[in-house]
Amino acid sequence: MVSNTESTQRQYALRQRAVALGWPAEQIVVIDQDQGHSGASAADREGFQRVVAEVGMGKTGIVLGLEVSRLARNNADWHRLLEIWRSASR
Repeated sequence: MVSNTESTQRQYALRQRAVALGWPAEQIVVIDQDQGHSGASAADREGFQRVVAEVGMGKTGIVLGLEVSRLARNNADWHRLLEIWRSASR
């Protein structure tokens, strides 16, 4: 991450944003394993797989990101995550 430290700092600043929104700091989990990896596919992206699992198990109250395109760039992965969110929120 030496070449793009501003993006990394902005991503970690989301933790403080969640605290400012009222989320307890001890409940905030930063998932950053995929930094520097392409969002083109969920394959081999441990962080994305963890987000999907946590959402699916109903363990998330909010997911913050700078750009959703960084989370999932192809429609299949993005729609899968949205469907899991929708199912978990019922």
